[in-house]
Amino acid sequence: MKILISNDDGYQAPGIVALYDALKDIADVEVVAPELNNSAKSNALTLHSPLTVTTAANGFRYINGTPADCVHIALTGLLGYRPDLVVSGINNGANMGDDTIYSGTVGAAMEGYLFGIPAIAFSQVEKGWGYLDAATAKVRELVGQMLQQQLIGTKPWLLNVNIPNRPLEHIRPMKVCRLGRRHAAEAVIVQDSPRGDKMYWIGGAGAVKDDAEGTDFHATVQGHVALTPLKTDLTDHELLRYWSQTAATLGRASAAAAP
Repeated sequence: MKILISNDDGYQAPGIVALYDALKDIADVEVVAPELNNSAKSNALTLHSPLTVTTAANGFRYINGTPADCVHIALTGLLGYRPDLVVSGINNGANMGDDTIYSGTVGAAMEGYLFGIPAIAFSQVEKGWGYLDAATAKVRELVGQMLQQQLIGTKPWLLNVNIPNRPLEHIRPMKVCRLGRRHAAEAVIVQDSPRGDKMYWIGGAGAVKDDAEGTDFHATVQGHVALTPLKTDLTDHELLRYWSQTAATLGRASAAAAP
C-alpha cells in the first residue's frame, strides 16, 4: 500500500512526524506538506505565483503553498504514481462541525478525494499535542483495520476523524457521527501597529451551538473517537423544489414588469 501524507500545520509539526512514524511500517509512505503553518486555508490553490518543492533532511518534501497545493502537486506529477490513500494530519486541534469548511487539514484530504482516492483527515481535539502517542496508535489501528477489510484501493471516500487527547486506555471506541455546529465567530481583534495603522486579527471560533447526541462534539466530549463521512456536494437538495418555484414566480413578476 502506498500512502501520501500531508497536513496544514507544516512539515515540521509534531503531528505529521508522529503520523509518518505510525504508518511507515505498514505502507510505503511519502510526505508532501506545507513549508509553514497553513491552518484555515481550506481548499485554496495557489494560481498566481510559482511554487517550489524542497526536500528536508528527514526526507519529507515541503512546498511554499497551501495544503491543497501540496496534495495537488503530488498527485499531478511530483510522485510519479497514484497512492492508495491520502492521509492528512494529525492536526493540532479539533476539526469538527463548521471547522471542516475552513480546515486546511480537511482541505488536503479532500483534494485527494477529488482525484478519486480514499482520504482521511485526522485531528486531535485539543491543541498542544497532548497524548499524541495515543492518537497515533488509534490512527495506525484504524488504517490497519481498513487495509485488512480491503476498504482501501476501492472507491473513493472522505473521512474526518477527531481523537480526544487522552491516554490510550481512556479513549473510548469509535463512533460514526454527523457534524455539529458552532455559533458565529468571536469579534475581530483590532490593534494599532507601531506606525499607527489599524491591524485586524480574525477572532476565535465561536462556541458550540449543536452538540447533541450523534454529533462529533458530543462523541469526543464522551471520550470517543469521532468519525464523520464527508462529501463535496454543497447542493441543498431539500430546497431545490422551493427555489424552482420561487425562481418561476420571480420570472413571471419580472416579465409582467417589463415595458
